[in-house]
Amino acid sequence: MRRPFPAVLLAVSVVACSGHEDRSADRDATSAAATAAPDTAADTRADETAVPDAAPAPSPAPSGPMPAPDTIGFAGFGPAKFGATPEEVRMAWGKEMRGAADEPGGCYYLQPEPQGGPVSFMIEGDRFVRVDVDAPAIIAPGGGAVGMTIAQVRARYPGMEEMPHKYEENARYLRVTDPAGGKNLLVFETDGSGTVTGWRIGIAPQVDYVEGCS
Repeated sequence: MRRPFPAVLLAVSVVACSGHEDRSADRDATSAAATAAPDTAADTRADETAVPDAAPAPSPAPSGPMPAPDTIGFAGFGPAKFGATPEEVRMAWGKEMRGAADEPGGCYYLQPEPQGGPVSFMIEGDRFVRVDVDAPAIIAPGGGAVGMTIAQVRARYPGMEEMPHKYEENARYLRVTDPAGGKNLLVFETDGSGTVTGWRIGIAPQVDYVEGCS
């Protein structure tokens, strides 16, 4: 005689099968959703690792303090005119400066701290006689600047005087007179390739010294 299958076991079997079917359906749905959804995490990672277009490298900043625009001219430096005392130059600069003559009345430079900056002030006979500049960011009266070619300087200063360099072959001194009729001079110095490496402005004969004070 066949014994009847217990009702409790039958119920457990039905529930177990039902749970297995539900979990299978859940896995299928999850798999389908994963397949259909875009990989936003991958997109985010791609955006984070993308390299932006490289910006142009900025020009190197000149070392040392810079004068305010248009303070250097044929007359001098701001309120300190050529012929002023060293103390008047210090007051016009308004910041710490260093420099002293080796002997009374000797030639020397007042240099803003830190030394070796883009501008310096020549003193001779206890008077302010010249400004020296070697930074492209400081523009000379009339628009000339370090880094320009001889042709660019010529275009800004028609009729300037050109003289051979004392030491370097093919280099030049470009001498500009005051357009207002004054006696003070602006001198650009170039290298052998014809590029301006520095300029100075002041009174003669000091503005024509080719080795600073020496």
